[in-house]
Amino acid sequence: MDIRVVFARNLKHYRQLRGLTQAALAAAMDVDRAHVSAMERQQQNVTIVTLQKVADALGVEPAQLLAKLE
Repeated sequence: MDIRVVFARNLKHYRQLRGLTQAALAAAMDVDRAHVSAMERQQQNVTIVTLQKVADALGVEPAQLLAKLE
């Protein structure tokens, strides 16, 4: 499976698990909501720095965002 698909699914999964809207996650990351939306739709290539920002905002390890969920 494409790593972008895995990341997008995990991002949405952990965001929803924590009860966050895209706007709330974007505010926690200090980015625009459209950026979060683009990541969830696999339209945004994510840098390692962004990966860390997402992980920090969601309270997960970066590796959790890249691991296939069972």
